[in-house]
Amino acid sequence: MCLATRGVAKYFGNVNAVLTIDSSIVRAIVAHARRDHPDEACGVVAGPIGSDVPTRHIPMDNAARSMTFYEFDSMEHLRVWREMDDNDEEPVVIYHSHTATEAYPSRTDISFAGEPGAHYLLVSTREPDAEEIRSFRIVDGVVTEEEVNIVDATVKS
Repeated sequence: MCLATRGVAKYFGNVNAVLTIDSSIVRAIVAHARRDHPDEACGVVAGPIGSDVPTRHIPMDNAARSMTFYEFDSMEHLRVWREMDDNDEEPVVIYHSHTATEAYPSRTDISFAGEPGAHYLLVSTREPDAEEIRSFRIVDGVVTEEEVNIVDATVKS
């Protein structure tokens, strides 16, 4: 699997705009995107409140069943957010795939971005043998690309 990431680190107040994410979670997101292709895949990676550490992958159904748009099912969305609340978690990463275009937020993606503290991870599955993975902060309609740091948490130093 070839993973392409790019971005320039910026800062949001005292928060460094770098997404650090475990390689096993990235592989699960890519597998979900490939499985749902040619429809867009979507989901969340939860983490402890205030930690900015994505730890639990939650694949969700694209209720729109569309090649160009994703939408969380309203009942599943409510269930997942309640589950995160019960576990003292928050959505650290909100992800979806683009099946025929680059991994960059569309105007629709930007207008629906409602979690200003979340990393918005996009995976392009337009190439059959490579994935383009990029992450963004989207706050008040402003898109800022950030670096993606993929780590292997199973390796002990």
